[in-house]
Amino acid sequence: MAERTARPRVGHIQFLNCLPIYWGLMRSGALIDVDLHKASPDQLNAALVAGDLDIGPISLVEYLRHADELLLLPDLAVGSDGPVLSVNVVSTKPLTELDGARVALGSTSRTGVLLAQLLLAERYGVQPDYFRCPPDLSQMLLEADAGVVIGDVALRALYEAPSRGLTVTDLGQAWREWTGLPMVFAVWAVRREFAVAHPGLVKEVHEAFLRSRDLCLAELDQVAESAARWEPFDAATLATYFRTLDFSLGDRQVAGLREFGKRAAAVGEAPVLPDGGPAFFAG
Repeated sequence: MAERTARPRVGHIQFLNCLPIYWGLMRSGALIDVDLHKASPDQLNAALVAGDLDIGPISLVEYLRHADELLLLPDLAVGSDGPVLSVNVVSTKPLTELDGARVALGSTSRTGVLLAQLLLAERYGVQPDYFRCPPDLSQMLLEADAGVVIGDVALRALYEAPSRGLTVTDLGQAWREWTGLPMVFAVWAVRREFAVAHPGLVKEVHEAFLRSRDLCLAELDQVAESAARWEPFDAATLATYFRTLDFSLGDRQVAGLREFGKRAAAVGEAPVLPDGGPAFFAG
């Protein structure tokens, strides 16, 4: 291809919730065709916005803040249509009793944190005193009445909290009950100028991601068994987690994205999306 002057710079989050998007890339050999950059979500957010990456995952909040610079890759996201299992508020008291209470934000996930703040303010009618801290649940609850946690910490809390007398509120489920819509936590996007200059490369990367996801979803038990070798969870727990997550971005998910965007804009956390909604890469 005439446009193949360099491999696209593609971001990769080494988190459990993104494993199904990337797992099949190793199987298919598609990694050969991209310059893969592994980093934390915050680092990848910043790199994509700065133009240091061409394509990559980005938290929903950061996408909303930079939607004019980015195009979404269709049918590719990390979210949930109900429970998400790994984005939780863990509390020592009911959420309706957290007004003025200290709530620890033990996560750098900007979308998860904003979702927790929106739910607590608008659904539960409370305004806690928020502070940030490392994601150590025991330490968090020495200083606070509740903590917002994601990822491994949140998954562990789901299984350990009941025996400790703690309440776990799954924020994906809470959003679904509140709005009737799926929650989108992260999307995949391409910088607009790169999409214009190299549409064929973007299409190849997008299709490789979709193939990887579909391959993984077809072999989830095998993927979970492999992942369990290096993760602190057994294969059955991981298989349940992967089946709970929603990696699609169809009409319902886009409706959930738009609803979150509207609520984020109302509290000054992101610009208002255009009436036409998010712009997609057309390929």
